[in-house]
Amino acid sequence: MNKNARHVAIILDGNRRFAKRLMLEPWKGHSFGREKVEELMDYAKDLGIREMTFYALSVENIDSRPKLELEFLYKVFRETFRDMDREKMMRKGVRMKFIGDLSLLPSDLRLECVRLEEETSGNSEFVVNIAVAYGGRQELVEAVRRIVDKKVSSGEVCLELVRDNLYLSSEPDMIIRTGGEKRISNFLPFQGAYSEWFFLDKMWPEFEREDLVECLESFKERKRNFGE
Repeated sequence: MNKNARHVAIILDGNRRFAKRLMLEPWKGHSFGREKVEELMDYAKDLGIREMTFYALSVENIDSRPKLELEFLYKVFRETFRDMDREKMMRKGVRMKFIGDLSLLPSDLRLECVRLEEETSGNSEFVVNIAVAYGGRQELVEAVRRIVDKKVSSGEVCLELVRDNLYLSSEPDMIIRTGGEKRISNFLPFQGAYSEWFFLDKMWPEFEREDLVECLESFKERKRNFGE
């Protein structure tokens, strides 16, 4: 029997399709998605989770999405990060971290991310990683660059060294993808090597506490072999 999942990662898929169902512009779905992230942050710790990673925006999204949609999404990010209840976060020990190539973001949004990270850097009870401007293969390339810059000899290169030079060094116990698709979409290819995957048909804005509880209960029943 497995222990409880302490690190849960989620691919937030289905925002645009959810909005289309409501006869709205596709990008308006990101506002509904934001609300779900905030709800989940409120109750996840009560379920035994100590770290969460949300896949909010990929590097591929930045390259392919219409400018209007990206501008709307950046606006949602700005409002979300700016309006977060700092007092509540400090009281609950929430630490915010951003993983990805933040240089791809508008400068004001990038500064908002850095500010939020710094303000919560002393907290450790509940860690929230936001993967924004993120790509798993790009992360690996950046890790190699960091290692090369340190002039590490080939004999010193090992899995632990690569892990420690990634944007995210911790490994999710389970990864949930909403929206009905069954692919990993360049998300945490190194860290998620032995994660348990759960694919849900629900769109992200439809995700409820009961869905997370069901995944957590199913996780307990799975036998994790870690490649053996």
